[in-house]
Amino acid sequence: MIVLSHDGFNQTPGWMSIIVVPVSTSPSQGKRGPTVVALPGGAAGLPKPSVAVCHQVTTLDRAKLTKRIGTLPGDLLREVEGAVKAAMDLD
Repeated sequence: MIVLSHDGFNQTPGWMSIIVVPVSTSPSQGKRGPTVVALPGGAAGLPKPSVAVCHQVTTLDRAKLTKRIGTLPGDLLREVEGAVKAAMDLD
């Protein structure tokens, strides 16, 4: 999962949900179009090549996330941001 919501939002004590973009290693997910971003193995600690499925933005209970594995480099984070904007038709 890529945490998408703002840190201030994520750290609010009474708020239990966070906004995320799912990450998949499925080859079929990688063929789904401009709202999927390729993430190379090793990026942000990913053990193998994956994709960010930006058209499936969702919320999760904060308790479901147990550890942080890494931080996406700026260029990949901008690609994810662009794909989320495309999926939601945001300017």
